[in-house]
Amino acid sequence: MSFREEGEDGRGDLRKPFLHTGSWYRMGSRQSSIMGSSQAIKDSSISVLACVLIVALGPIQFGFTCGYSSPTQSAVTKDLKLTVSQFSLFGSLANVGAMVGAVASGQIAEYIGRKGSLMIAAIPNIIGWLAISFARDVSFLYMGRLLEGFGVGIISYTVPVYIAEIAPQNLRGGMGSVNQLSVTIGIMLSYLLGLFVGWRSLAVLGTLPCLILIPGLFFIPESPRWLAKMGMTDDFEASLQVLRGFDADITLEVNEIKRSVASTSRRTAIRFADLKLKRYWLPLMIGIGLLVFQQLSGINGVIFYSTTIFESAGISSSNAATVGVGAIQVIATAISTWLVDKTGRRLLLIVSSSGMVLSLLLVAISFFSKGFVSEDSTAYGILGILSVIGVVCMVIAFSLGMGPIPWLIMSEILPIKIKGLAGSVATLANWLLSWVITMTAPLLLDWSSGGTFTLYMLMCTFTVIFVTIWVPETKGKTLEEIQFSFR
Repeated sequence: MSFREEGEDGRGDLRKPFLHTGSWYRMGSRQSSIMGSSQAIKDSSISVLACVLIVALGPIQFGFTCGYSSPTQSAVTKDLKLTVSQFSLFGSLANVGAMVGAVASGQIAEYIGRKGSLMIAAIPNIIGWLAISFARDVSFLYMGRLLEGFGVGIISYTVPVYIAEIAPQNLRGGMGSVNQLSVTIGIMLSYLLGLFVGWRSLAVLGTLPCLILIPGLFFIPESPRWLAKMGMTDDFEASLQVLRGFDADITLEVNEIKRSVASTSRRTAIRFADLKLKRYWLPLMIGIGLLVFQQLSGINGVIFYSTTIFESAGISSSNAATVGVGAIQVIATAISTWLVDKTGRRLLLIVSSSGMVLSLLLVAISFFSKGFVSEDSTAYGILGILSVIGVVCMVIAFSLGMGPIPWLIMSEILPIKIKGLAGSVATLANWLLSWVITMTAPLLLDWSSGGTFTLYMLMCTFTVIFVTIWVPETKGKTLEEIQFSFR
C-alpha cells in the first residue's frame, strides 16, 4: 500500500484544497474582515482560537456518538425489541465504521487538505444520525451507526493534526488538548440530553455539531504546513500570517517550515518499507502504542455502558450518576488542557496511567468483595459506593492524561513525509482496539465485573511502563524540532 505525492509542477486538482482558504484574511490585512474588527483579527490568539473552536465541533460530534448508547440502551432495546447482543453490536458498529474511516483519513487529509476531509466526514455523520432517528428495525439502526463511525474515524485523525499544524509552539499542548475536551463535552451532552428527550430526538440533535461545522469551515484557513507541502507558497504564507496576526513577523517560522518541507522528497512514493527507518518507525511505534494503550484501559467500556455499571454497583439513579461522570470528565480534561503546556506531556501521562491503576484496583476489589457479603448488609452498600468512587477516579485520571495526550503526541511526532500513511495506521489501531473493548465490555461485565476491571488494571500497568521507557517530552519544541530529534 502506498500513495504518491504530487510533483512540483502539481498537475491535477489534487494539489488544490477542496475548500480554499478564502480571501477574508487577505482583505483583513488591508482594511477589515467579515469575521469582525481588524483589531480582533490582528490578535494572533483570537485567530488561532477561532479556528480551533470551529474544528472542535468535530470532536463534539465524536463524543456525542460515543455517549449516545448509554442513556438510550433501555429505550432502544424496548422500542425495537433488541436482544443484549444486538444492542452490543449496535454500540460497537461505530468503531467498525471508524476503522474504515481511519484507513481513509490520512490519505484524504493529504490529498484534499484538512478542511476538505472534515467536510467529507461531516456528511455521513448527518446521514447516519437521521437514519437512526427514523429507524424502524435494526438495519437502519446499524447502517446509521456505521456511517457515524466512518465520519468519526476521519475526524479523530484530522482535527488533532490540523490543530497541531496551526498552533504556536507555546500554545500547542493546550490547544491540542481541546480536541479531547470537546469529545468529553459531546459525551456529557449526550448523557444530559438523554435524560430529557427520547432516543429518536436525541439522534436528531446529534446532527447539530456537523450542521454548524460545515459552514464554519469556509471561514478558517487551511493548514499552512499542508499548503507548504503541496507547493502552494502564496497560500501557505497568507494562511500562516492570519494565524499569527497581521502585525506578526513570520519570517523565521516560514523559513523553518520551508526547510522541513525541502528536506523531504515530494516526488518519492511513501511505502510501508520506509517505516523500517528509525526516524519513522520510532515515532510511529510511540504513536500507535499510546493510542492502543488508551483503549486497553477499558475507558470506552466504561463510557459506553456506564449506566449498566452503576446499576451493577447498586446505584438507583444510574442515569443521573452517568451525567455526573460526564461532567467530571469535562472538568478534568479542562484541567489537563491548562496543565499540559506547564507540566509537559510525559509527566501527565505517567500520573494519569498510575492513577488509573489505583482506581481500577479499588473498583475490582469492591466488586469481588460484594460476592462475600449479603445484599441487605451495610457493607454491601459501602462497597457499591467504593466501586462508584473508583470508576469516577478512573475517569478523572484518564481525562488528565491518557485521554487528550495520545492524540496530541501522535499529531506532533509523526514526520510530515509519512503523516498521512502513519496517521492512518495509528488511528486504525486505536479504533480496532476501541471496537474490541466496546464489543466485549457487556459480555465481560456479565461474566465478572471484578474480573473485567482487574484486566483493565493490568493493561494500565503496562501503560505506565511503556510511557516511562519510550515516550519523549515534546513540550516547548516546534514540530520540525520534534521530527529532527528522531533522526
